[in-house]
Amino acid sequence: MAVADSHHHHHQKWMLCGLWQSATTSSPSSTQNLRNNSQNHNYQNGGVGSTNRSSSSTVSSLSSLIFPARRRLRLDPSSNLYFPYEPGKQARSAIRIKNSSKSYVAFKFQTTAPKSCYMRPPGGILAPGENLVATVFKFVEHPENNEKPTDQKSKVKFKIMSLKVKEGTDFVPELFDEQRDRVTIERILQVVFLDPERSTTALEKLKRQLAEADAATEARKKPPPPDTGPRVVGEGLVIDEWKERREKYLARQQVKAVDSM
Repeated sequence: MAVADSHHHHHQKWMLCGLWQSATTSSPSSTQNLRNNSQNHNYQNGGVGSTNRSSSSTVSSLSSLIFPARRRLRLDPSSNLYFPYEPGKQARSAIRIKNSSKSYVAFKFQTTAPKSCYMRPPGGILAPGENLVATVFKFVEHPENNEKPTDQKSKVKFKIMSLKVKEGTDFVPELFDEQRDRVTIERILQVVFLDPERSTTALEKLKRQLAEADAATEARKKPPPPDTGPRVVGEGLVIDEWKERREKYLARQQVKAVDSM
């Protein structure tokens, strides 16, 4: 899997499409969300305003509502990012990302709070069926009026996007700008705080995923194992152990034949 090493693109606020809808079928609640979201167009993306949209982009947005793109990624958890509530500290969350399609897929995170959040890895490319556990870091601010917002949603959101790519493609964040018409918004994830002192299913699952992510990080730091494959001799001649032993055996047989003469 190709993984991005830099975070320079994290320091940009992302734009939420006002006509984005996560459900593939309409319902009274989704219709209400659509009306609410249609009033919110002023997110920024890389310092570029979103108020002067062209008619083509509006048509594209409407088309995506009528014909929603098929999801390429399976996320766990699927709608929230859970953080232990520890004011004044940098908390960690985790999310499993699996490529559920038959193609190579690039993914990328964006957040509404780039100054206090970052992701590891911030993006990458997954082969068909491949999965990883991404770690999300967030600085937890002290609450106002000494309130403790555990088990409550934060205003911070994360967006994960996907893009179908060819095998062998190297991941660079610019892929999503160069092919923006083919980018799919997989999910918009809500930040939810958990009480670290109260055992819950969500908290225990978070601990397991973080342990898995830490183990994968440590494994990547270890040097590669020594090469135990066939030895290469001379100008690319490959000699395996079986052939080498046979040649030695034949040589000994020839010596015995000469001695017996």
